[in-house]
Amino acid sequence: MRVGVLTGGGDCPGLNAVIRAVVRKGVQEYGYDFVGYRDGWRGPLEDATVRLDIPAVRGILPRGGTILGSSRTNPLQQADGIRRIRENLAAREVEALIVIGGEDTLGVAATLSDEHGVPCVGVPKTIDNDLSATDYTFGFDTAVGIATEAIDRLHTTAESHMRVLVVEVMGRHAGWIALHSGLAGGANVILIPEQRFDTEQVCAWVTSRFKASYAPIVVVAEGAMPQDGDMVLKDQSLDSFGHVRLSGVGEWLAKEIEKRTGKEARTTVLGHVQRGGTPSAFDRWLATRFGLHAIEAVRDGDFGRMVALRGTDIVRVPIAEATARLKTVDPKLYEEVGVFFG
Repeated sequence: MRVGVLTGGGDCPGLNAVIRAVVRKGVQEYGYDFVGYRDGWRGPLEDATVRLDIPAVRGILPRGGTILGSSRTNPLQQADGIRRIRENLAAREVEALIVIGGEDTLGVAATLSDEHGVPCVGVPKTIDNDLSATDYTFGFDTAVGIATEAIDRLHTTAESHMRVLVVEVMGRHAGWIALHSGLAGGANVILIPEQRFDTEQVCAWVTSRFKASYAPIVVVAEGAMPQDGDMVLKDQSLDSFGHVRLSGVGEWLAKEIEKRTGKEARTTVLGHVQRGGTPSAFDRWLATRFGLHAIEAVRDGDFGRMVALRGTDIVRVPIAEATARLKTVDPKLYEEVGVFFG
């Protein structure tokens, strides 16, 4: 059997660990051949491939990013996209496709598998940890670690200058990174997309912190919104899946805090730093297990399914189920950490 592998969407620590596990087990135990598709769905769409065998995956376990490249290409937006993918797969005699990605990339896989007979197996990848069918996605643990270290470092600068520091982290629709890193880093305010925030209340928490002779750290997810406003955007441009470019709420909030409290406020936007570099030990472990189980699903002919973590077990769920809704922060969990605000 010849198996195709692609990685789509934003790059993420642990992608190479999945690729390595898929190839190692697929070659050594099942005797499969592999085709690596370049740059997400652009690869099968344009027949852009790279060699993918055991020598190609040696030494990539600790590397960030993806040796296959990635993109946000959406073949469903192109009138002949599905036909081109099917023809290109057939021309290379690819009998199955392992798709490693998040909501959008896996959404395409679900459509191709369920409606057009393209045999796909999904692997969940997003640092936002917002896929509902799995307890955790790889990349999330690394992102939280990076954000927490940044918050730890910013505490000393905030206290040295007695100023407010607003830390903007990733999280379009889900505040998992903000919640975990903010709590672990001892932030005084954590703002997430699931709960619109009251700017006056944020300023009251900031003022309370200064009264205790400490400089506050405010952690805000990029998708967080004020009660009396809309999402803060860099611009109105959309990617091929219809998403706007986020980032800007941190700078906006810092200006509001400074205007309303009279305290100096600065912003640190962590941005792509959160998803770059070496994956954590947990993400290497999880990504490797996902890869091993994904190639097992191919062997079993269990297509249209995604591997997922449930407790300590790796299970299989329908890809369509995994992308049907996002996993967001439970209001009770957010309320739980509120004792540390202010």
